[in-house]
Amino acid sequence: MIKFNTREFRSATLSGMLLCCTAMTTPAFAQAAADTDANGNEIVVTGSLGALPIEGVGTVFGFDKTVTETPRSVSTISSEQMERFGITDIYDLVAQSPGTFTNSFFGVGGALDIRGTPGEVYFRGVRRLDNPGNYPTPIAASERIDIVRGPASPIYGPSKTGGYMNFVPKSARVQGGSYLASPEGKISFTGGSWAKADIAAELRGPGKLGTQEFGYSLYAEVENSGSYYNNMSTKQTILQGSFDTDLTPNLRLEFGGMYQNYKGQQNGGWNRLTQDLVNNGTYITGTAQSLDSNGDGQMSVEEINAAMPGGLSVFGTFGCGGFSTGPSGFTDACFTSSYPELALTNVGTAKLSRRATLTGKNDRLDNKATTLYADLIWTGPGDIEIKNQLFYDGYKNINENAYGFSQFHDSYVIEDKIVVSKVFDTDAGKFSVQLSPSIRYTNFKHGEDFNYEYFHRVDLTVGYTPASDRLLSTECNCNYDTYVKGHYTDLGFAGLVDLDFKFGLDVTLGARYDTIKGVSNFQEAFMEAPKAISGAKDRDGAWSWSASANYKLPFGLIPYVTAARQSVVIAGQGAEIDPFNLAAGTWITASKLYEAGIKGSWLDDRLYAAVSVYKQKRTDYSSQSMTVNQAVETKGLEAEFRWAVDEHLLLTGGYTRTKVWNLTALEAGETFSFFGIEDLVNVTNPALYLGGQPIGNIPILTKGDARRAGIPTNLYSLTATYAFDNGIALAGSMVKVDSVYSGASQVVKLPAYTKFDLSASYETGPFVFRAVVKNVTDKKYFRANFTELFGSTIVLPELPRSFQGTVSYKF
Repeated sequence: MIKFNTREFRSATLSGMLLCCTAMTTPAFAQAAADTDANGNEIVVTGSLGALPIEGVGTVFGFDKTVTETPRSVSTISSEQMERFGITDIYDLVAQSPGTFTNSFFGVGGALDIRGTPGEVYFRGVRRLDNPGNYPTPIAASERIDIVRGPASPIYGPSKTGGYMNFVPKSARVQGGSYLASPEGKISFTGGSWAKADIAAELRGPGKLGTQEFGYSLYAEVENSGSYYNNMSTKQTILQGSFDTDLTPNLRLEFGGMYQNYKGQQNGGWNRLTQDLVNNGTYITGTAQSLDSNGDGQMSVEEINAAMPGGLSVFGTFGCGGFSTGPSGFTDACFTSSYPELALTNVGTAKLSRRATLTGKNDRLDNKATTLYADLIWTGPGDIEIKNQLFYDGYKNINENAYGFSQFHDSYVIEDKIVVSKVFDTDAGKFSVQLSPSIRYTNFKHGEDFNYEYFHRVDLTVGYTPASDRLLSTECNCNYDTYVKGHYTDLGFAGLVDLDFKFGLDVTLGARYDTIKGVSNFQEAFMEAPKAISGAKDRDGAWSWSASANYKLPFGLIPYVTAARQSVVIAGQGAEIDPFNLAAGTWITASKLYEAGIKGSWLDDRLYAAVSVYKQKRTDYSSQSMTVNQAVETKGLEAEFRWAVDEHLLLTGGYTRTKVWNLTALEAGETFSFFGIEDLVNVTNPALYLGGQPIGNIPILTKGDARRAGIPTNLYSLTATYAFDNGIALAGSMVKVDSVYSGASQVVKLPAYTKFDLSASYETGPFVFRAVVKNVTDKKYFRANFTELFGSTIVLPELPRSFQGTVSYKF
């Protein structure tokens, strides 16, 4: 049973009352809104930008249902919406979809946090490799983006708790399935603040190879942009192609892919974090003591250990006679007597620029990602379809940060899935069945270097010096903390049935069983020290299931309920499996979802509204990936509306209420963390240790202590766009966010904020001119960064007001 406190119940009740009132007033509005011509024929409203849930979306269950008919919380964002509102990265999607808000993963928009936990990315309904912050996920080449909240349907295989984004690339066919009559395309250039420069081109049309007809869709984008932040830039190339051809009247081939070559940097934000820094910009300055004994300009692991055996991270107070692992045990005397190497010199204060962050001049985040697919679809007599989906996704990634962290990934996944579908039309209703065997093979090689990670040594008012720039494992190919190679293979079989009765009831049931074999081995020749085991392998099985039902009531209302259990593989940032998890048999776990809601579509499908409440929870929290797959429990409420008032005006709005608890920390009664300045309450002079990093365990004594930081309890969004008949269109969006704690210890609070974006466009003939202003009011706000480990030590100051302009030519 889902339990809410009084405030949550009141929010749910008010949202439900609003939805019901909308439905009850529909007949009165419908008569006024139904536009007809002189002959009484209905005029199609063209101002929705594809935002209304009236087309079939197979993202959730694989059945061709609209969002209104689907008994799950889901939103779609069309390419027209993204263009009109000037959406350029996944952070902008928060205004368009409830249930989403993303903590910073070192400034890189890889995947959204959905329902308070890292989500996943799918491409045409198939799960890609994990990408929390390996590279920014490209969105401009998409026909639409579906955001599904909660774990995926059994038909899609093991998945995470929170939800996923599904990217649907631009198609080689038009709506209805036919090829375009003639080629069409667009070339656009976008420039803006901080030397933004991006050129994109797309071309779609019919083609013929001999006698074989086909359709194609090609997209290319090249960017070479600067950044508001010091020492940052973006260079990337994106290529995408989709092809579609009928091999026979009953056999269709769809194939294509996407390639992205990205070169940029991660951004750790501000270090030496205090509440005074957040509130007033007051920064503690000071220089760390140089350990660069050979004069090469960097600190090596050997030089660090020569100065302070074991490194500059201090776990608990054992080294100065104490017996505490918590932050309160540290004192001035502890650091002065036992760790004088950590003290800063030339200490003072200064006002810190928001441009000055942890990124160094030689930092890099390079990623090459390749995604390929090939689908064969055969349609037979009696509404039977057999689809074979072959999918490949791989990346090669290197990430280097001067403060002391580096990593690389060289991983790929190959999946082949067969889906056999059959539809039975009877007097009782329409009944659909899907059966799907699949095999998914993931191969990974991953190394990372984190034991000598010192955020505070660099004085951001000065920049990196030999005292703060560390020699990284990826630079010397040595001293990795972990370096693993391995693979895992998933053999799965799933079945789904949809029973759509004519009297209004629709029931969807599904089940899946996966047999997964994993192997992971440490590569100790490249590691600083051997582990307790050299590697491990294991084989395990997991059940997943789902059960959903909705019912079509009068006045367009459709209430629904869903219960589901979904298995998940605990993989890391590079798709790797920890050998210790394999050895312990804790590398596969599951989550459960309970959701109830009500949806409706009125005014000839020009008005859509939905509200849902849910509870989802990991069933086993003995293991987790702190970077991409935390063991959490989430409760929340999501509500949205979309209204194409007429052919000119489109309004959308959303409300999200989210509470997330880390179950692993709650069960253990503590959680490991880097300690920040505000954590060490018994240290009066932080300059005594900012040359190193105190670490330890934060007590988690109550469920409130286990709240996941950085995720706002309440989030409100509103968008509007109006298109005049003369080619001018205006658009604006608003997101209002509660204040949040920056880290698990809940000692630094980031202020609430309201952010406004505006855009204006003018279309004349084949040209479109668009201007976008983001953060119109120049609001100063922050985003929490990797809250589980570093939330009390670093924070990302977000971008001030910025401008961008686009010129497009259509042909």
